[in-house]
Amino acid sequence: MATAMAPGADLGSIEALKRVKAAETDYDLKIRAARGQAEEALQQLRGDADEAVKAAQAAADADRAQRVDAARVAADREAAGILADGRKAAEAAAAGEGSRATDKKDAILAAVLAGFSKD
Repeated sequence: MATAMAPGADLGSIEALKRVKAAETDYDLKIRAARGQAEEALQQLRGDADEAVKAAQAAADADRAQRVDAARVAADREAAGILADGRKAAEAAAAGEGSRATDKKDAILAAVLAGFSKD
């Protein structure tokens, strides 16, 4: 419940209340401005973080693609070596070096399949 001021009330107390109200308004404005700046900074940081994550993903994808290509080249090279060894063994068997080709079947298969054994 509000009380009415007496006709002879001190006008200095009214001025003090006005100064308090002005100070409250000033601090409310400062608080709103600080919150706005904090929100802008947070949005900027979120954007920067999103960009950093996207860049890291792109780098990881590029690295993975490079490693897959290198593994493919190595596998192709190994397969070519195995095929070359098999062809040499087959030519030697067809030429009949030593004994009959059928007698060397196990040695040829072992030479060809040696590259496929698990380490």
